[in-house]
Amino acid sequence: MTIARFLPLALIALPTALVAAPATNWVNRVVISPVGGHVMGNPSATTKLVEYVSYTCNHCAQFVGQASGPLKTGYVKGGKVSVEVRNAVRDKYDLTAALLARCGGPARFMGNHEALFANQDAWMAQIETYDRDATKPTDQIAALRDIGQKTGLYTLMGKRGYKPAQLDACIASPMAMKQVMAMTDDAWNKVKITGTPGFTVNGTRVEGSTWPILQAALPPAAR
Repeated sequence: MTIARFLPLALIALPTALVAAPATNWVNRVVISPVGGHVMGNPSATTKLVEYVSYTCNHCAQFVGQASGPLKTGYVKGGKVSVEVRNAVRDKYDLTAALLARCGGPARFMGNHEALFANQDAWMAQIETYDRDATKPTDQIAALRDIGQKTGLYTLMGKRGYKPAQLDACIASPMAMKQVMAMTDDAWNKVKITGTPGFTVNGTRVEGSTWPILQAALPPAAR
């Protein structure tokens, strides 16, 4: 009688005990690296990809549009590859966008990063008009805020939930400026990328700037 009474409970508990814990989706892990880049993925990944980007680079926008999805689902999600995004600033407009991309901390970065590239045509078109305006602030922070306000960058970020005061604070952050400019110096003068986007895989520079070239440079174990 005792066995019969407790058997149903054992049968109910058994399937629950056998259910495996869900695998970690490493795409959801984004942290800031020691140099200020944003790292998405498993910190113990055997393949470490670094992307050097410029927000005013149309080739970078093309790359991000083609590669973000495949990289996340086929490489980062399972933990074999981590992706670090670093800046290789080319101009004041790129610098403005780079500072805005960092608004909201690591959890917001990848979304901001992809949105800036997805809408690049729209705000770059406004830059052409802005360039023709001879009246611009001379102070660096005021100049970058002016760019953000008058080229559609603040409008884009506003659609992502940011208030103008938040964006102003991101533009004026000394730490963000220091990190972005340090990464830029490293990209052009130490890693010596030849253009953007540029890549390294486990510290070795990839010769090329397209998704097919980069994909071929990833180890077979990651594919």
